[in-house]
Amino acid sequence: MIEGWFSKPVPIAECITGDIRYISSARQALELLDGHWRQPGSEAHREALIVCQRAMDGRATGDAAMQAFLTAATEARVLTS
Repeated sequence: MIEGWFSKPVPIAECITGDIRYISSARQALELLDGHWRQPGSEAHREALIVCQRAMDGRATGDAAMQAFLTAATEARVLTS
């Protein structure tokens, strides 16, 4: 599988501690979306899961996964500036 690297890291706040974590690839995003997400099941969350998996399979770019992850992170209010 491909890592699906993002062109720049996405800073997010950890749901429990509020610490900032930098997500740099589709694989990292998928792990977070699949296991520890504030708003699972929304349309943006589902789309990010799909696009991140496609990036890891080589069927989407890392930047496409990054954009889908940014949308989901914005919706879940975990994106930091």
